[in-house]
Amino acid sequence: MLTALDRYMARLIAVPLLASLTIAAMLLVLDRMQRLFVFVATEGGPVSVVWRMLANLLPEYLGLGIPIGLMLGILLAFRRLALSSELDILRAVGLSYTSLLKVPYMYALALAVLNLAIVGFVQPHSKYAYERLRFELRSGALGASIKVGEFTNLGSDFTIRIEQSADEGRRLSGIFARMQSSTGQSLAVTAARGQFLATDDPDTIILRLSEGVLVHDAPSFKEPRILSFSSHDLPIDLPKIEQFRTRGDGDVELSLPELFRAGLSRATSPLGRAQAWANFNFRVVEVAMMFLLPLAAIAFAIPPKRSTSALGVFLSIVFIVTYHKINQYGQSVAALGQIDPFLALWGPFVLVAALIGWMYYQTAYVPGGQPIGALERQFAKVLGLGKTLFRWFRNRRVRKAHEG
Repeated sequence: MLTALDRYMARLIAVPLLASLTIAAMLLVLDRMQRLFVFVATEGGPVSVVWRMLANLLPEYLGLGIPIGLMLGILLAFRRLALSSELDILRAVGLSYTSLLKVPYMYALALAVLNLAIVGFVQPHSKYAYERLRFELRSGALGASIKVGEFTNLGSDFTIRIEQSADEGRRLSGIFARMQSSTGQSLAVTAARGQFLATDDPDTIILRLSEGVLVHDAPSFKEPRILSFSSHDLPIDLPKIEQFRTRGDGDVELSLPELFRAGLSRATSPLGRAQAWANFNFRVVEVAMMFLLPLAAIAFAIPPKRSTSALGVFLSIVFIVTYHKINQYGQSVAALGQIDPFLALWGPFVLVAALIGWMYYQTAYVPGGQPIGALERQFAKVLGLGKTLFRWFRNRRVRKAHEG
């Protein structure tokens, strides 16, 4: 049963949590969006493919965005309580930091289950779907094989060049096409406009041309036959497209149960088992870390008395991103078989858990304890020096302006 205080804490955490999660996901997506636009434009694909590719990348970004959102949500909520002196009132009426962790751990449990579902089951399938879109763009399965301004071969007997394309390939202009048969017959066509039309046969499409000239030649003709037309349908046999591989080419495309089975299977090579166990432990340890984030958030959230320093917010982001990178490095080393996967991933987890436990103990049980107090003092000195230099440069400019 949630008390009024629990509901109040839930509201305080919810707003910064959702805001932080949204901003983190947007920043990660924007970082990739430009490269995807360049890739799709280079391959000649439709713009809509970019949004599909970004949608398949979103589960990967949420794997890091959810822990960041949880950390900042709890941190900013407790920071607000500390700066408004509400935290002092709660402590004065007998509520300890541990008793205030009820709602944060409810969020942590719910988001940990969500993150486990994403990294354990959704992310492998979305990664496979992303790679499949990349393959289809390169192979032309998405209609991206004909590039504007270039001669493109569709099979061994058909060449086409298009000057301009509009409405995602639905309206074409400046068309040249040439067909060559094995019997020596050839057909060359130029047209002002055209468009591709689907047929009942998935291996054949129709190129409907308007306002053009057709030149037909064959060994039996004394001279080529020339025909002007206002509309002409040209059937095109599509080249056979290579089928994309099945899911599971690489441990990143396997779900957690599949990784577990691959790690135990004797049919898997020793290196394959190392890769499977490394990826399995990486995903599990990333989710397990979320249960330590409420403790770390409180330690980073409480500034020194009579201080509004936001150093803890900055350090919390650096802390969680650095730990994520350490896990990535540990996974890479363990996947090569150079170190036991369990030791490479859970060793740093134990060390970080001990550090977070010490920081929380200093904050919650040591009177006046401030685990990042030394950094806060150095940060205050640097900030004070910066303000002094700023005033000095400003006064110097003012003096020069008056002398001038």
